[in-house]
Amino acid sequence: MKPTLLRTDFPDLPLHSRGKVRDIYDLGEHLLIVATDRMSAFDVIMNEGIPWKGEVLTRLSRFWFEKMAAIVPNHVVAVTVNDFPAPARRYREQLEGRSMLVKKARPLPVECVVRGFLAGSGWKEYRQHGTVCGIPLPAGLRESDRLSEAIFTPSTKAEIGQHDENIPFSKAEELCGGNLAAQVRDLTLAIYRKAFALAETKGILIADTKFEFGLASDGTVIWIDEALTPDSSRFWPKDGYQPGGPQPSFDKQFLRDYLETLDWNKQAPPPPLTAEIIRKTSEKYREALQRLTGIKVEDF
Repeated sequence: MKPTLLRTDFPDLPLHSRGKVRDIYDLGEHLLIVATDRMSAFDVIMNEGIPWKGEVLTRLSRFWFEKMAAIVPNHVVAVTVNDFPAPARRYREQLEGRSMLVKKARPLPVECVVRGFLAGSGWKEYRQHGTVCGIPLPAGLRESDRLSEAIFTPSTKAEIGQHDENIPFSKAEELCGGNLAAQVRDLTLAIYRKAFALAETKGILIADTKFEFGLASDGTVIWIDEALTPDSSRFWPKDGYQPGGPQPSFDKQFLRDYLETLDWNKQAPPPPLTAEIIRKTSEKYREALQRLTGIKVEDF
């Protein structure tokens, strides 16, 4: 199995921040985003990495950013190390295939979540209240049912180790301003609809996903962070889809399901991951990439 990269350390590059998965460096005019092989679940970072994960996230994000460019501009400036500033090129071996040079932006204070199916925290809320993020849904829906139309269900952006919280649209309006909240809601739904249609032709149902947007220096709304990856989305195989219970998936739900079987309180420190869980998680991420883009890890 391929060695994993859990952390970068580039002495010549100013570190901007470390997220759950990405290390971000400040290169002056732009940021350098490096997708490591770190894996988080329930907002806790696992001790073990997932082979190929950083490359899969980066390749898929590049794919979707390009596909959706007509809907919304994104933050990508360059994706090959040869096009990075000279100080970054010194670290080619670690950066190749898992990094992007991006525009700086002021991130909006909400996660833009869109749901096309009833699953996850949405299913839990529906069972209790008949709503998802306060949005009433018809009675009698089953787990994994497709909704009559996709819904926008924003959430807060939590610090590492904390949990995102679903919020009503009115709260997103308070946090972002009414016009801006409406703009990113409409962008989120437009991206999802186009992505869903494309993925369905590849045999994948995008049950839900989340996006981040930011304001560029000129005030333009741009799509930032990652795009429709197994970290940020639920990818279900179309063949065999059967509502009424959980679905098999090509995303981190496999890992979440495993962790749910353990005696763990979902707080740090995380439990150790077995070699089999690591291998199968890696396989699922790579299958998502191959199905959606045709790219195999051998092609990297």
